[in-house]
This record gives sequence, C-alpha cells and structure tokens, in this order.
Amino acid sequence: MPSPLVRSLTGLAGTPDDSSWISRQLDTIAQLTADLVTPVSYASITAYRDDSYTTVAVSSAVALAVDEAQYDDRDGPCLTALDAGEPVAVPDFGRTMSWPGFRTAAYRLGLRASLSVPLFAGRGSAIAALNLYGRDPEAMAPLIAAVWSAFAADAPAVDPDADRRKLDDGSAGLVAGIAGAFAVRAVIHQAIGVIIADTQQSADGAYVALRMRAAEQGCNLSDVAAAVVAGKRWDPR
Repeated sequence: MPSPLVRSLTGLAGTPDDSSWISRQLDTIAQLTADLVTPVSYASITAYRDDSYTTVAVSSAVALAVDEAQYDDRDGPCLTALDAGEPVAVPDFGRTMSWPGFRTAAYRLGLRASLSVPLFAGRGSAIAALNLYGRDPEAMAPLIAAVWSAFAADAPAVDPDADRRKLDDGSAGLVAGIAGAFAVRAVIHQAIGVIIADTQQSADGAYVALRMRAAEQGCNLSDVAAAVVAGKRWDPR
C-alpha cells in the first residue's frame, strides 16, 4: 500500500487547481514531510496569493521565519522553485553566496541545507513549493540527488533499487510521491489531448470539460482522465 505521503502527492496532482480541498492537502503534505522524512527538520509550503508570496502550510515557526526572510528580500530558493517549476537546492549553506538574507536567517536558526520542490495540481503547472529544511547537509544529500533525478526524468522512472537505496523510508516515500504525481500529470495531459482531437477545443477548454466531468461523477481528475485515455475518445454525453 502506498505511504500517506505518496497518496497525498499523487492525490494533489489529480485535484483541480480551484478545489477547496487544495489547502487541506497542502497542510497534510507539509506535516507528513516534516514527520516522516528523516533528514528534514522542518517543512513549509509557499504559494502565490493576492499578488504576494506567502506560507500556506508550515510544520514549525522556524520554517516560517526562514520563508519570511525570503519574502522580505523577494528572493530565495522557495520563490525560485515556484516561479521556475523546478527544484532548487542549497546543499550546504556554508558553501553558497546566493540569497544572503535567506542564508543568514537559516544559519542563525541552526539550519544547514534546504530543498524547495514545486508541487502541482490538475492543470499541471506549479501551484506551490514544498520547502524542506535540514540541519545536516550530509543527511540531506541523498534526498536532494533523488529529487533532482525524479525531475530530470520528468516521469515515474526513479529506480527503487538504485536511486532510493540510500534513502530512509520517508524520503523514499517523498520521491515516490513526486514520481507518482508526474504519472498522474501525464495521464491528464494525454486525456486533454484526446479531448482536443475529438472536439477541436483549446487546451483550456479541454481541461474545463475534464474538470466538469470529474465533478459530475464525483471523481478526481486522474480517474476520469484514465478512462478517456483508455477509451481513446471523448464521449460528450
């Protein structure tokens, strides 16, 4: 059975971006990450709300303080990860000159390494960044490498026997959840392609049609998308 962290990350990937469940899912992901991923001391989630960056989920006031140092400077790894849609790591604060405000705040609080990972929901673009803060750069290194590998592949092709061998169970669950989220995103994109081919709608129109069908059936986007892909056609009903 998939771990709670895997289920949360793949569930988020199959949830419409405008769903009221998003906030609760982000809270769960932040807390599970802090609780289960051994090298991570604190976790938070950054999102863009009302024309500014803000922390929408946090496991500790320590993580919030480090986030806010980045918001004050309008620069830092969590902002970069969210804007670029790619993970941003600081493997060792003592060896970087980037983001001085962030580095100083984190170092003062005893943190020595960080990793910010973009999170996405049904549309497939980054809606938030999961920020992982650790006290031991050496312990964070395998997790950083595995997350980079998962994003470089842009697919669920993270070898459990190789890439995850050095990971604790919680870290392996995080990487598996990222891989699973990519798989969900791929199916949704394939379904949107089928709808576009059958209806000549725009990509936005196809996404809305898929989202409405999921709401009508009381399903998540990934279930409806999988059915569309399996049937290779869009039934307008």
